[in-house]
Amino acid sequence: MASVKKDDRLTRSQSFVCVGFAGIFSKTVTSPLEVVKIKSQVGTFHCKRGFWQSFLLVYQNEGLGGFWKGNLVSCLRLFPYTAVHLAAYKKLIHLHMDELGFVSQWRATFAGGLAGVAAALVTYPLEVAETRLIAQNCKEPTYLGVLHTLSNIQRSEGLAALYRGFSLTVLGAFPFSVGCFAVYMNLDKLWKEPPFRFSSLQNFINGCLAAGVAQTLSYPFETVKRKMQAQAAHLPHCGGVDVHFNGMMDCFIQMVRNKGILSLWNGLTANTVKIVPYFGLLFVCFEMCKQVCLYRNGYIVSPLSYKPAPGVDQSLGAKELQEVKRYLKNRNFGSSESSF
Repeated sequence: MASVKKDDRLTRSQSFVCVGFAGIFSKTVTSPLEVVKIKSQVGTFHCKRGFWQSFLLVYQNEGLGGFWKGNLVSCLRLFPYTAVHLAAYKKLIHLHMDELGFVSQWRATFAGGLAGVAAALVTYPLEVAETRLIAQNCKEPTYLGVLHTLSNIQRSEGLAALYRGFSLTVLGAFPFSVGCFAVYMNLDKLWKEPPFRFSSLQNFINGCLAAGVAQTLSYPFETVKRKMQAQAAHLPHCGGVDVHFNGMMDCFIQMVRNKGILSLWNGLTANTVKIVPYFGLLFVCFEMCKQVCLYRNGYIVSPLSYKPAPGVDQSLGAKELQEVKRYLKNRNFGSSESSF
């Protein structure tokens, strides 16, 4: 859904670096929206007066740095999450292929959901640390960094606390996958043309639309998950949560009973507003990084344009092109020796 198109002209390491750089940049720029969203989900006092007032209250109580709390751990989590997600997705797609190598849209979406669960399992403690760092007041911090947060939680609450609420990631994967599938199955009706004719702009809009629908459907599970991650009896105000509960089902019940059913979508405005700039920056930064790599690999004449280098077959992979260049270099060197 939010992936970038694979280009064989890049090596695996170059693709990984481009995705990582783009992800870090887009996460950092949109971090204020992420902070407001998570504070709204947890239920801290900053978000009692609505979307716009939340920014003002965070700034007044925590300063400008309050908008980038947890951004470091979020960026650190990106690399193992991406690596595990891509590896798991590749394996799952291979298992679902038919004899002709074809995979249906539903199977591809389902594989993406399972790969996301696998990646979340590996990186979940970092997500818990991110929630705790964002929920606390950075001027009166309980946690002083990523490692301190993880060690403090493990020491005071036990190892299981680092995976509190993980079952909601699994449960939320189903409505998320259904949302993606529903959008992609109706794109040809939306654009009045088959998917293989979609332009880059259309694919970008499709990704944003799928993200919006899928995240809205799975949002209640994420809200409860964030509350479970944040709540701890030894923290000030029990971690900042606005309802007190014992377990997943009790959290759902207490929220609906005390705050109303719409409270399950607290922070959805910030999440929705974040979609377009996040994916826009993700794709733009990836393309910029990709251009530098293509120039370095010899495919284009400049890192500032996509003008192909003369005489270079653009269908060749990165390793294949290097082998061709090595062969031509050796052949030319042999010809110069024979001329002597």
